[in-house]
This record gives sequence, C-alpha cells and structure tokens, in this order.
Amino acid sequence: MDPIACTLTPDALAARKNDLLTSLMRRVEEASAEASDGWRLRFSPDTWPVIAETIEAERHCCRFLRFEVVVEPDGGPIWLTLSGPPGTREFLSDLLKTQG
Repeated sequence: MDPIACTLTPDALAARKNDLLTSLMRRVEEASAEASDGWRLRFSPDTWPVIAETIEAERHCCRFLRFEVVVEPDGGPIWLTLSGPPGTREFLSDLLKTQG
C-alpha cells in the first residue's frame, strides 16, 4: 500500500495546488466529511471537464486516493467522493482548507 502522501516534489505540488486543485475546489458547491475516511463534494454539471482532468492528474501523484463519481440524471449535480486508507480525510482536509 502506498503511503498517504503526494509523490510530487514540493515545487510541483505547489504548482498543482495553484492550478488544477484550485480550479476544482473553487467550484465545490457542497462538501461533507464521509464516514469512509474521505470527502464528498458536489459540483454543477458543467464542471465535468475540470473534474475529469483533476482525477487524471491526481491518480498519478496521490496513488492512495479512491475516486468515485456519481452523475445525477436530468442535468443534476455531479458528486465526487475522494477516499482512501486511514489518514486520507485529514490529508484532504488540509487541501480543502488551502483552497477555501
């Protein structure tokens, strides 16, 4: 099992936070802590391209993360659940705080 840590260098992580993550986190309409050691985030339907791009990038550097996407019918919201092993919620909470 990979550790609960990003594998990017500090400079690369800073650039990522300022680009993809910032872009995605600005679009969060609702965030709630999940019992499964993660976060559930709600987005408007037009956010899909940013969600997909962020997932593609993050799955390479934060290999411990699990991504679960639910697209509600009839133009409803998109829910993105980010979870992982114990410690993931705290890791994500730090990221969410820096984006707020």
